[in-house]
Amino acid sequence: MLIQVCLYFYCKFLWRCLKFVMRKLTGRCELQRICYNTKPGASRTMKIETSLRDSKSKLLQTSVSVHPDAIEKTIDDIMELKGINPDINPQLGISLQACLLQIVGYRNLIADVEKLRREPYDSDNPQHEEMLLQLWKFLKPNTPLESRISKQWCEIGFQGDDPKTDFRGMGLLGLYNLQYFAERDAAAAQQVLSDSLHPKCRDITKEEISKFSKAEWEKKRMDKAIGYSFAIVGINITDLTYNLLVSGALKTHFYNIAPEAPTLSHFQQTFCYLMHEFHKFWIEEDPMDIMEFNRVREKFRKRIIKQLQDPDMALCPHFAASEGLTNM
Repeated sequence: MLIQVCLYFYCKFLWRCLKFVMRKLTGRCELQRICYNTKPGASRTMKIETSLRDSKSKLLQTSVSVHPDAIEKTIDDIMELKGINPDINPQLGISLQACLLQIVGYRNLIADVEKLRREPYDSDNPQHEEMLLQLWKFLKPNTPLESRISKQWCEIGFQGDDPKTDFRGMGLLGLYNLQYFAERDAAAAQQVLSDSLHPKCRDITKEEISKFSKAEWEKKRMDKAIGYSFAIVGINITDLTYNLLVSGALKTHFYNIAPEAPTLSHFQQTFCYLMHEFHKFWIEEDPMDIMEFNRVREKFRKRIIKQLQDPDMALCPHFAASEGLTNM
């Protein structure tokens, strides 16, 4: 432990010395070097965020958590602290402002999403009830709901006759996401729902056949593809999207698609993309039974995280929910 602590401070000291030398050689501070040498997007914003957070200056450290309305003044204070003339370096202020809008916006988005996650579904709240009924109408436009408490809810993937019990884990966030998907991209949502209820077996290659024992192959050949509960999986994918957001894994995606602050709409768009992609992944995996859900989900999660480790990565959905939001 002592060696690790010593190594940490030694590396930190070396890094500060290197920054000092670079400033003397280039005549530019670290923020200038990042903005001038790194293309806009996640690469630049994440470097700026790290530089500000690790700075010894209190002003720079707190700049990543200021109110959005205070960003412009914060930029002026940073320029003054660094002795940078805004008239000579006008682009620097613009670049820093864009980065701070994304950084602060991401933090605020976490707070907004967390607020929805913590709010429980209340059947006595007319707004909550209306959203739930709208979800049914969007997914089953030609099938009237016979009553609020009904086994019909199982047709869209809830576990019982009252969906409110299924929202306990993700609160209103699960309902918000499901309704967003069903409303903004109705055709795709209805198709995914239909496929989840009536799955089709995909073609199995010769290489895959060779991996099965004779008994397994006979079972696989006779079995139908395994479906899943649409709404329950939607709530589960909401949990996945939420954890990607809170862990910071979605920074690459949001910093690449949102020119300014990422919003709740960007989060819901990402949920739609992950829901759509998980559906395709489930079909490709072709699990033996629903008990393999956690294995498939974990494999899917690892694949998404690996994609998001690329600083140029943007999850680019090709469906209506993303139109007007993605801005590269």
